[in-house]
Amino acid sequence: MLTFVFVFLSVSVTGLHAQFTVTVANPSVKVKENEGADLKCTYTVDFGATPRVEWKFKDLKGSQSFIYFDNKPTAQYSSRITVYPGGLRFNKVTRADAGDYDCQVSGNGGYGEKTVKLAVLVPPSKPVSRIPSSVTTGNNALLTCFDNDGSPPPTYKWYKDNTPLPDDPSKFPSFKNLTYKMNDFNGNLEFPSVSKLDIGSYFCEASNGEGAPQRGDAVQMDVLDVDSSQVAAERDTLSKEICIVPSMNHILEKMYGVFTLQEVKLKLEIQKLELEITKLKLKLQKYSHEV
Repeated sequence: MLTFVFVFLSVSVTGLHAQFTVTVANPSVKVKENEGADLKCTYTVDFGATPRVEWKFKDLKGSQSFIYFDNKPTAQYSSRITVYPGGLRFNKVTRADAGDYDCQVSGNGGYGEKTVKLAVLVPPSKPVSRIPSSVTTGNNALLTCFDNDGSPPPTYKWYKDNTPLPDDPSKFPSFKNLTYKMNDFNGNLEFPSVSKLDIGSYFCEASNGEGAPQRGDAVQMDVLDVDSSQVAAERDTLSKEICIVPSMNHILEKMYGVFTLQEVKLKLEIQKLELEITKLKLKLQKYSHEV
């Protein structure tokens, strides 16, 4: 009699707390954008308990929301998903659907949960690059390249005069005199100290294995010995000074005499010579670029 009572109580307690076993066929699913996707989630329940199944979504930014709740899809997913006994099906995925999907099963005192990670594959778009049209010898130069669409995130390659640049120029004879630093993951190409060897046409390329690699616009980067804008500003200032000094001659002569006037004239001649020297430097610089 005691044995019978013990067995009866054992069955009753177990029945109140059904045991759940939740499994997913594939914890990581990769699907191309605009294609359908199946997130398979199955479960077993002891003693015939009727479970409650819910699906929760966490996007790549960490925001969470239910997509299947109270035995029906939530409003924004009602026309896009179907939940069946073996899982959840998307009619068509977009890049916004990438993230973690929690399959939650509960009921009769039991609970189980598994996660399926969905990656939506998107080819890269044409990358946006920033390349200076001219830099001064010895200065630092940073070229940047970025694509905001590719998934998984693309890697980047830089080209100079249609020739791909190696990651480490010191290992290749034809590039060993170059001193750039290239980052394949963030798209940066940096020149710590530019030289004439760095003159050329540059463009970047983004690729992630989905679709064809995409190239940015090519830009010619020149390396100048002197900052031409600074020279132009100094030349304009000097020209203004030359125009002002002669108009003061008669005033200086009356105030300080002929000796002071001769000093002013000498200074003026020196300024004229400096201007001629500056012009010669600009001509030499232009000639070196043409050669």
